[in-house]
Amino acid sequence: MKVLIVDDEELIRNVIKEYLVLNDYEYGEAETGKQAIEKVKNENYDIVIMDIMMPEMDGFKAVKKIREFNKEIPFIMLTARSEEYDKLMGFDLGIDDYVTKPFSPKELLARIKAIVKRTNNKEENYNFDGLKIDKIAHEVYIDSNVINLTPKEYELLLYLVENKNIVLTREQLLSSIWGYDFYGDDRTIDTHVKTLRSRLGKYRDFIKTVRKVGYKFEYKK
Repeated sequence: MKVLIVDDEELIRNVIKEYLVLNDYEYGEAETGKQAIEKVKNENYDIVIMDIMMPEMDGFKAVKKIREFNKEIPFIMLTARSEEYDKLMGFDLGIDDYVTKPFSPKELLARIKAIVKRTNNKEENYNFDGLKIDKIAHEVYIDSNVINLTPKEYELLLYLVENKNIVLTREQLLSSIWGYDFYGDDRTIDTHVKTLRSRLGKYRDFIKTVRKVGYKFEYKK
């Protein structure tokens, strides 16, 4: 897998490169948004890590230009800013995730893995014992019977399933499903998990609570 790192700070690029190499990833790098555009045009990358605040052209403008010729490549934005407006604008451009500086390289790597796994996933159905998810019909079955989920409950279940056996933080779930942070309010996620578990009945225990972190869909058969 090949990652493009776009940041005008060499130290940040070096830290990310070190972790990518340790985990057998290939990488390219760019110091500006304009360089990033040319890199994506001329080389194949699986994901782009893009800083927002850069000289000449900021990260959002670079993403917008790249989206004109590449609709599929996923983006993780690096930002020292946490304003809601920035995140909403980014999600409108098709940003997949945000990581706020200073960040943990291990967390960044986990997010890269989760996004690439999700975007490469072409499965139309998931089956876990008697629990089935039909992605085409947007329906969930328990022992061949359709269960009624709200749109957000369905999105939450699908996101957990597509990141099976990976621990997801509440922040990741909020930003990926609701599109922006709820300023640290965990109750939105916790409430939806509670109702989702109740609808899953005997399969409720597939959704595990990871104390002080978040949740994961666990299935190892």
